[in-house]
Amino acid sequence: MKTAIGVIGLGYVGLPLSVEFAKKYNTVGLDINSTRLELLNKYNDTSNEVSSNELKSVITKNKNINTNSGLFLTNSIEDLSHVNVFIVTVPTPVDKYNKPNLGPLLAASKSVGQVIKQSDIVIYESTVYPGTTEEECVPVIENESGLKFNKDFFVGYSPERMVPGDESKTFSKILKITSGSNNKTALFVDELYKSVVSAGTYLASSIQVAESAKVIENAQRDINIAFVNELSKIFNLLNIDTNEVLKAAGTKWNFLDFKPGLVGGHCIGVDPYYLAQKAEEKGYHPEIILSGRRINDSMGSYVAHQVIKLIINKGISVKKSKILVLGITFKENCNDFRNTKIVDIVNELLSFDALPTIYDPFVDSIEFKNEYGLDVLNHPPKTTFDAIILAVPHKQFLNLELKSFKNSLCVIYDIKGVLKETVDGKL
Repeated sequence: MKTAIGVIGLGYVGLPLSVEFAKKYNTVGLDINSTRLELLNKYNDTSNEVSSNELKSVITKNKNINTNSGLFLTNSIEDLSHVNVFIVTVPTPVDKYNKPNLGPLLAASKSVGQVIKQSDIVIYESTVYPGTTEEECVPVIENESGLKFNKDFFVGYSPERMVPGDESKTFSKILKITSGSNNKTALFVDELYKSVVSAGTYLASSIQVAESAKVIENAQRDINIAFVNELSKIFNLLNIDTNEVLKAAGTKWNFLDFKPGLVGGHCIGVDPYYLAQKAEEKGYHPEIILSGRRINDSMGSYVAHQVIKLIINKGISVKKSKILVLGITFKENCNDFRNTKIVDIVNELLSFDALPTIYDPFVDSIEFKNEYGLDVLNHPPKTTFDAIILAVPHKQFLNLELKSFKNSLCVIYDIKGVLKETVDGKL
């Protein structure tokens, strides 16, 4: 039987994956966002992960289940009734209490259960805590379909490793971890990904090993960044340049190269909570993981307070002070603002009755306001400010003439320390 693939969720993960599979397999991409589908069918990926030419090369407007390749886009689960491999790439965020929200994942599993058939395989890519695939998702599919796990249908797990905005680390160029619910399924999943991932694959010994590997990849980065963030707080009190200290320490061959900064996005700032949740279910309170999270989640407020101190030291009234925030996405040179911690800076400034102005050429201002309730300018403002915060060093900002935005006493705070000119503060 020919392999036909259905991808559920066409965001930062699902769309690039769909495009690669569609070059070799009959592929159906499902997303509940009709606006997203309409734009993709016009060859416009607003996430900027897939080019218009790439979309044109694979997207087909006519559903033909007998083709050997091509990508058909839909919002109807019934259009996936002919596929035999389902790949779930929906988001797994945390709620306001930092507890894992499996709602989208379980909803996707229920949808799969409506159309899954005998011998079909479901592969999950969403980040989860160990055991989620088999303990949470599989029962939903069983209940919806009436099929039995590892008898009538099978499951794999291959965690996403997408890097939004990085053209050197696209889907096919990143080594892929694979796994399956039995040996035959594991080998099938591994060969399937190997056929489209030029960087190769790593076959994990079990689904839970693969799930665990994903969450600790990002928990490890989170903890290391928390360490240097704490160092930056200490060295600021000692009036020592943190970057100079790290540069000197980096001359030792085994010193790890991490820089202070704000930790947002869909992975590093979220995944550790998934591991912590599972640990606490087993009666263990993870101290280092959650300590790192507390430090990193506090950095937005810390930056805002540092800027406020600098404003006061220059004799400027904080109330009604005009502050330009350059960049609002979670990282430079991309439009992804999921879980961005720059918002924490802005909200803290607002709590002091300051008047922050956000400028980010990458962000869809309407989508951002719908998500956070804040206005974003896509073009440079035509006024001067009491303070400028270079929050996200987009390439456009590195050559920006800051003097055109400065008043006579303007404070400049460079979070990542990338500006060549003299600044008043940085992490």
